[in-house]
Amino acid sequence: MKFLAIFIMLAIIWFILEKVMDRLLHLEKKKISETPGRKIEAWGRTIILIIYLCLLFFIIDAEPNKMKLFLISYLILLLGFQALLEWKYLRPSKQYIKTMIMLMLGVVTMYNLERIFN
Repeated sequence: MKFLAIFIMLAIIWFILEKVMDRLLHLEKKKISETPGRKIEAWGRTIILIIYLCLLFFIIDAEPNKMKLFLISYLILLLGFQALLEWKYLRPSKQYIKTMIMLMLGVVTMYNLERIFN
């Protein structure tokens, strides 16, 4: 129950941070799927997901620190890929800045999850 409450709290904080950053950076939400980069995005996300799902079978029984690093590396790769595509295809919108900030906050949060739960 505690895990669910903390997860919901973190999701709400994440949502609020996104909205605040949209206002601070004066961003309009645009999608990469509306640009020529939609095929690259679809293929890239699919390849990243397949690789990490295959690696998950090897890491699932690992110690918690290895699992945490596995999840952090997945977050870095996925959001880094998204930021790169936003920079390339949505550069005038500056949306990639928000993605990079959310990436850094996500990594710090995931690294400190043990402290949050205790």
